[in-house]
Amino acid sequence: MIEKFKEAFREEATELLNNLESTLLELEANPLDFEIISAVFRTMHTIKGSSSMFGFDEISRFTHEVESIMDLLREGVFVADRDLINLTLRARDLISSMLEGSSESSRLEAATLVSEFKEHAAKRTAEKEVERSKELKDSDILPPIEMGVQESVPPKAVTETFILLAKESYRIRFIPSPDVFMNGTRPLLLLDELRSLGVATVTPISDRIPILSELDPEKCYVGWDITLTTDKNETAIRDVFIFVEGDCELTIAKITNDTADIDEIPPKRIGEILVDRGVTTSERIQTVVESQMRLGEILVQEKVATPEQVKSALEEQEQLKRLKESKQHDAVTTSIRVASEKLDALVDLVGELVTLQARLARTATELRDGQLSMISEQFERLVSQLRGNTMSIRMLPIGSTFSKFRRVVRDLSAELGKEIELVTEGAETELDKTVIERLNDPLVHIIRNSVDHGIELPSQREAAGKSRQGTVSLSALHSGAHVLIEIADDGAGLNTERILAKAIERGIVPAGSSLSEQELFQLIFAPGFSTAQVVTSVSGRGVGMDVVKREIDSLGGSVSIDSKKGVGTKITLHIPLTLAIIEGLLVRIGVEHYVIPLSSVDGCIELKRDERLAEDEGRRILSYRNEILPYVGIRELYEVPGEAPEIEQIVVVNAHNSRVGFVVDEVVGDYQTVIKPLGRMFKTTEGLSGATILGDGTVALIVDVNRLSLSAQRDDLRRLKRDRNVQSTKA
Repeated sequence: MIEKFKEAFREEATELLNNLESTLLELEANPLDFEIISAVFRTMHTIKGSSSMFGFDEISRFTHEVESIMDLLREGVFVADRDLINLTLRARDLISSMLEGSSESSRLEAATLVSEFKEHAAKRTAEKEVERSKELKDSDILPPIEMGVQESVPPKAVTETFILLAKESYRIRFIPSPDVFMNGTRPLLLLDELRSLGVATVTPISDRIPILSELDPEKCYVGWDITLTTDKNETAIRDVFIFVEGDCELTIAKITNDTADIDEIPPKRIGEILVDRGVTTSERIQTVVESQMRLGEILVQEKVATPEQVKSALEEQEQLKRLKESKQHDAVTTSIRVASEKLDALVDLVGELVTLQARLARTATELRDGQLSMISEQFERLVSQLRGNTMSIRMLPIGSTFSKFRRVVRDLSAELGKEIELVTEGAETELDKTVIERLNDPLVHIIRNSVDHGIELPSQREAAGKSRQGTVSLSALHSGAHVLIEIADDGAGLNTERILAKAIERGIVPAGSSLSEQELFQLIFAPGFSTAQVVTSVSGRGVGMDVVKREIDSLGGSVSIDSKKGVGTKITLHIPLTLAIIEGLLVRIGVEHYVIPLSSVDGCIELKRDERLAEDEGRRILSYRNEILPYVGIRELYEVPGEAPEIEQIVVVNAHNSRVGFVVDEVVGDYQTVIKPLGRMFKTTEGLSGATILGDGTVALIVDVNRLSLSAQRDDLRRLKRDRNVQSTKA
């Protein structure tokens, strides 16, 4: 039983560590963001407590030391820098390896890391003390920012429950006139009424209070900044001030539009809030941030903002963060964790149901039984819904993979002496979990290639009139039954002359070959191909892009390249949404059946025998939608016995950004296809991606349209060369 709990802890810890990596990289970009610092601290604290509970004592002791450093960071003793981020990333990697089992080497590395952490903390603390001593000599001590705060603090459970129901957050400034007491108004009662509308944070504005000798006890010198989260509208808020609205300064501004998108928009930083309130400008905020000191202290010190204004902005920021955390907590509590093996078993069962439904439909058709046909149709609808729901459960946002590559780019650019930023887009795009798992290696190789070969050194970029920092962008979007993943860089682009020279040198293409730009680009996927001059730890062995091509082909996808010299390179992966159950087009050749993925099908046309005999230098072509369409016969490719009918069918598919026709005897119709893997005997067969079981129990092979079209093109080229050689011999 304890092993079961330990395994659950490992899963949870692995998820926490993956999130920690992304959080640390965010902290490197925003070292003064208190919320990010707190997130790092909470992660370490959670791992420490849970590891101790389940007997991972060495992990608990190590994370306790790291947590202590994060606590100093949280208290503002020093600011996170690149060295601290490097140490914490190393600690994260060590904890990950220790989850699988502790060893003497891991214990030694833990001790070394703890020592480095303490040394770094001591050094940064000493530097901070020197800075503070210098500041105290050069300026007066600042008044505490925390002065004069009133806050509504309902019980935690009530607060969280209310915030989840709340729809809007408002920023309210209420400054009554000095004579407001004369008409019997009590401003504190108005504030209490505001609190009754929702969750309110109230900060007094006391900069109008005169010295004691000039103070009139019958006048009001105080105003208030209020942050209110409520399910009421602005009219209800104004009704609170209906009797004093003409006798006060009152502004009400909406902060968020809807809690539905609060988790998509990060809470505003204190500087942004102060700019929104008109206290200062964004340029001044940027100058202050670059000084690496506490923003609030500097703004007060330079008299850009008062302590009350800074405090009010902090309170607003904190309330919005609570709103976001409450919604995220609600989302977490409505989901459950399920082992991937159980999902795989569920998909297998749904696949069997799909096969059974096809058999039932065929039986109902053969028996011509109306009652049975009605049952078959209802069963088909239910199976279709069950299939859709089951496949959606397996779908995951590709952002879970994208986030891993920020670390890859960061570490690799530092190793190569380059300045590179990774930009991601479309992280919410969903793919089958199996596809996502198999995409990891191809994406790593492409991104490493972009960083190493694509992006130039900072000095080279400046000489070319570019910025020192290069950009690698990673994006994903849905396109029908496929997902398009684009990896682009703004580097030097592909050098076609060097690629061709290297290909001739390695014997991949004969000397004197004349290839199109796209054909040259495809050469980089050849096994062992590399234009690197020296083999390094990053590249040079010609393995990476070959792995990309083979893995994407095995997924039933394709790769395309677009590159401009001096501008950059874009590699696009066309990936199917799922590998389990697909919509297919069932075709027949002789007595054999084949399935062509419906997502690739562009149309179907007839082919008469006299048209079939027309060939252009060995390549069969015809006109399709005012374009030239090359076509190939599957009967000849797979040597299916029997004679072709008088009128055949051509299934037109989109493959590698072009159209190709496959000649078949008959198009049977659409078919829900449960993909079964081919056995070891048939794994090397080109042009087939799997098999499926039909309703009558027979097997139909699934056509890999991308590989089959490439194979057919190579056969056409070989036939064309052979015919030309024969003609030259005769001449």
